[in-house]
Amino acid sequence: MAETPILRLVGVSKSYEQIHVLRNVNLDVGKGESLAVVGPSGSGKSTLLNIIGTLDRPTSGQVLLDGRDLGQLDDVKLAEVRNRHIGFVFQAHHLLPHCNVMENVLVPTLVDKGRKDAAVERARKLLERVALGHRLTHRPGQLSGGERQRVAVVRALINEPRLLLADEPTGSLDRASAADLGQLLVELNREQGLTLIVVTHAADLAQRMARQYEIRQGELVT
Repeated sequence: MAETPILRLVGVSKSYEQIHVLRNVNLDVGKGESLAVVGPSGSGKSTLLNIIGTLDRPTSGQVLLDGRDLGQLDDVKLAEVRNRHIGFVFQAHHLLPHCNVMENVLVPTLVDKGRKDAAVERARKLLERVALGHRLTHRPGQLSGGERQRVAVVRALINEPRLLLADEPTGSLDRASAADLGQLLVELNREQGLTLIVVTHAADLAQRMARQYEIRQGELVT
């Protein structure tokens, strides 16, 4: 019997007034899979990722995570899903400048104070895994661009999400740092067993994913 997809999109469309951004998108993504979505600026890549990540709602269609129809949840329940089951990495790292590395990583755990000790230990292990174990007390302004983005990746993983979404994660990095981050995402996808979806303009990053899709005129095609 085939395993139920961790993520399923059924007939997802998104419109803003008379502008059709996404048209009837259907997609199944299994546990531990990696895939990339490419397309020109304004094609709807980020809109698709935001709908998957519950930051936006589709005009029509269904988004199911572990078989749960996210369209049936109110904003409070959606916030809980985002915090516990979905990790986000954006082009801009969005780290808090007045907090150090460890404090930034622990921000998503603040809603569950009962797991503080376990969260700190997981943060230490993940930061060591991404070669930042010596930077725990540094602030973002003391880090390179690549280091800041690695902190953002660890922050996205701190609550052990099932799904990691990355929106142009290498877009603000130099070529060497971008290659390192792409390799890190691939390794974490394999090691952590999480599902990885990357939206990117970078062909080399897209090619690292197991599946590649493109958005053309609002439609998702292989």
